[in-house]
This record gives sequence, C-alpha cells and structure tokens, in this order.
Amino acid sequence: MDDDLPRAKGDAASALAKESLDSYSQDELAERIALLEAEIARVRAHRDKAAAHRAAADALFGPKS
Repeated sequence: MDDDLPRAKGDAASALAKESLDSYSQDELAERIALLEAEIARVRAHRDKAAAHRAAADALFGPKS
C-alpha cells in the first residue's frame, strides 16, 4: 500500500508459521498449501529477475580486466 513507509519488523511468513493449524479442515489446508506454493513461485521468479538484472548491470558496469 504505502511503499515509501518502512517495512514492519518480521514478515508475513513468520506470522503464518506461528499460527495454529488445528482449526483448519483438510480442504482448507490444501488450499493454504496451494497459495503458499504460488507465493514461493512468485518470490523465486522475482529473485531470479533481480539476479538477472544484477548480472546485466555487473556485465555492463563491472570492473574490466
């Protein structure tokens, strides 16, 4: 929402890890797993994009031997 504000301490994954799963049905747990797997894929894609951007910048501006 407010990208210019400092990020709060901790993160959503830490909060999820602390949540009790006892009240969830098997269907709800399966849905949660699917959502988490989709989020993992999204984060990996962003990481890979950032790595490619960094590699391109290093190739362009890096030290010349």
